[in-house]
Amino acid sequence: MGLREKYAGAIQTAKGIHMKGSADEREGKLYFKGTVNTPEEANKIWDAIKTVPDWRNDVVADIQATGAPTAAAAPRTYTVKAGDTLSKIAQTTLGDSKAYTKIFDVNRDQLSDPNTIKPGQVLRLP
Repeated sequence: MGLREKYAGAIQTAKGIHMKGSADEREGKLYFKGTVNTPEEANKIWDAIKTVPDWRNDVVADIQATGAPTAAAAPRTYTVKAGDTLSKIAQTTLGDSKAYTKIFDVNRDQLSDPNTIKPGQVLRLP
């Protein structure tokens, strides 16, 4: 089995991320060289490479990120108003009134009954 086959998962990850560059096998090593948009994308390729236990013996990689790290998405919240129900909030924020159970599930630390919410409560949204 060649190194390209051995690291097919990492190569597919790089292709899926649209890494600009190549993964070339020569002199008994697999050379990953290229650029991706973010450090997170580079880390995904590294994670895929490291699924092979002896990767240190096989791989020489230079994967550069051309952009800044992506900001983690701020958790979405909703502040309960008078007359709100979880179903109404689910319809407004998630587009599906039946998704009220998802809102209830992510807020179990402050809700014990999906029918009992209070104005001013700040609920996390899934």
